[in-house]
Amino acid sequence: MAPPMVDPTPAISHRIRIERESRGWSLGDLAERSGVSKAMISKIERGAASPTAALLGRLSGAFGLQLSMLLSLAEQSGERLSRADEQLVWQDPETGYLRRAVSPRNGGMLELLEVTLPPGVSVSYPSSAFTFQHQQIWVRQGTLAFEEGELTYDLKEGDCLQLGPPAPCTFRNPGKQPCVYVVALVRR
Repeated sequence: MAPPMVDPTPAISHRIRIERESRGWSLGDLAERSGVSKAMISKIERGAASPTAALLGRLSGAFGLQLSMLLSLAEQSGERLSRADEQLVWQDPETGYLRRAVSPRNGGMLELLEVTLPPGVSVSYPSSAFTFQHQQIWVRQGTLAFEEGELTYDLKEGDCLQLGPPAPCTFRNPGKQPCVYVVALVRR
């Protein structure tokens, strides 16, 4: 039986507002830097809209943070133990992509994430989302077509890929079953 989902959307919304205001940026400033409309940013900050993974990637890039750091800051609790039933799970409202924060929410250097990518779904991120981290992807179930800049890797169950220098990336599930993979991140 899967642990219940704990929705981190309110914490993400709050964190985006904190990041914007701590830089002294208006909604217009963030919109200009991220390419996300002021109206959408406002909806996200108020909790009136749940951001997609691609949108979060653009916002985190504008802040100069990798996506995992933005989400980690939103999810921090200071605990060293991460119980399965208390792990935060975020679902992209557009694609159904699920992201489980497996690591304890204490701001540690290593972060483990479990991602479930539905069949036929792809999620893209700008290179700025990968700037301050070393990352490996370990496929646990299904297949993953991973595009890193000009390179494409077809990953199968058990395969592990270490990412290279920051580049635009796309995670795509070409299969008919969900793809489950683990992302291990270490901050540079």
